[in-house]
Amino acid sequence: HVWNGRFFRLDLHIERFFGGLKLLRMSIPFDREAVAGFLHDCVALSGHRSAYVEMLCTRGASPTFSRDPRDAVNRFMAFAVPFGSVANAEQMDRGLHVAVSDRVRIPPASVDPAIKNYHWLDLVTAQFQGFDAGAETVVIKDMDGNVAEGPGFNIFAVKEGALYTPERGVLHGITRRTVFDIAERLGIEVHAGNVSEAQLRHADEIFITSTAGGIMPVTRLNDVVVGDGMPGELTRTIFRTYWDWHDDPAWTLAVDYDGADRVR
Repeated sequence: HVWNGRFFRLDLHIERFFGGLKLLRMSIPFDREAVAGFLHDCVALSGHRSAYVEMLCTRGASPTFSRDPRDAVNRFMAFAVPFGSVANAEQMDRGLHVAVSDRVRIPPASVDPAIKNYHWLDLVTAQFQGFDAGAETVVIKDMDGNVAEGPGFNIFAVKEGALYTPERGVLHGITRRTVFDIAERLGIEVHAGNVSEAQLRHADEIFITSTAGGIMPVTRLNDVVVGDGMPGELTRTIFRTYWDWHDDPAWTLAVDYDGADRVR
């Protein structure tokens, strides 16, 4: 995303994108520098000072209608839209109401969630289930019954000053990675591994993370209050640090709004 005219950790997003292309046996006729240029120009030409920016590659289709995926012409596209968040302003202030769904995440042996993809039918059906229960979003479990992730976000539990987050069967989000970096900077202990629903239920604080929204507090889980029912102190500390880093050139890249390539 872009915030106040600066991309946040663009290098990590591009590296993950090209890693996914390789693992999915897809290719595009552009290198990393060219893709970064396309994303920059999407923002610069749109004029958005804060934007959600996306790059996509689809398998495409074969010119001869072959069913062999090796014959498909892969398609690349990129766009920028005004910045949006998983949680709206009111939810950021009071915290989200999240339900733990009984839907099971597609196992990594079938679709590797470490490759960013939109194979989301399990997440979407879980989300409808959550809405029916009065929640605002959901997390689903893996095949072993541990907590996995939600539609477009990772989840963290806070217990006695330490962070706990699922490791296997989830997308390793850039914001999740940033929380690890913040925790290291602030001396906060982080445990990435199996997280049970019971651990969430007994957490002192819960928050979710996404490029679309950053650090977002959770104050109700399955209609039960988390902690004192307000965003927790550690969540607020990580939230403030996360957004402070958006002004730091070490983590950001400025958009040149006057230097977009209008020929591309």
